[in-house]
Amino acid sequence: MLHVSEVFRSIQGESTFAGLPCVFIRLAGCNLNCRYCDTRHARQPDRTVPWRGLVDEALALGGGIVEVTGGEPLLQPRTPQLLDALAESGRTVLLETNGSLGLPGKRRYHVIMDMKCPASGEAAAFYEPNIGRLTGRDELKFVVSSRDDFDWACQQIERHGLAGRGFPLLFAPAYGACKPAELAEWVLASGLPLRMQVQLHKVIWPHAKRGV
Repeated sequence: MLHVSEVFRSIQGESTFAGLPCVFIRLAGCNLNCRYCDTRHARQPDRTVPWRGLVDEALALGGGIVEVTGGEPLLQPRTPQLLDALAESGRTVLLETNGSLGLPGKRRYHVIMDMKCPASGEAAAFYEPNIGRLTGRDELKFVVSSRDDFDWACQQIERHGLAGRGFPLLFAPAYGACKPAELAEWVLASGLPLRMQVQLHKVIWPHAKRGV
């Protein structure tokens, strides 16, 4: 069984898949409390369903991309089975995770993993062995609230040798805390192979409280 917050089809708003139609499975529950969290409704489940039924529900919505997000999906022990079944269906599958829990080993899906910056209040929660588990199909994301956050993130990239690992390094401004134009200037001046992104869904539906 899986505790679910919502299932919906929308436009992918983040990652290198941004702009593409995507089915989202938002699982309930989270072990972090980020200051800028915009999915607090996902802390409590709307329903509990068998993971096989959730696969059928997601596939019935159509499309070629499915993202499993949260909350924190890896808190639930049946999540890997859900991810594997979705991948076996032929869909492109994305797992969005906050980086605090160990990533599954062998996998057929893309991981979009956060490394929480200090202003989130949860930087200490990052599970460093995950860095070694990322592959070229995965992506690492930093949500930046300030110049201090940006400098800290660049230090992590240098410290762990992330610029040469072959996966995208995504930098996003924390909504309402960091101006996109400022972040763009910092990215340009850094000399690092960073990829800036904004939350496209916030641009399209700025007042939405849940998935649309």
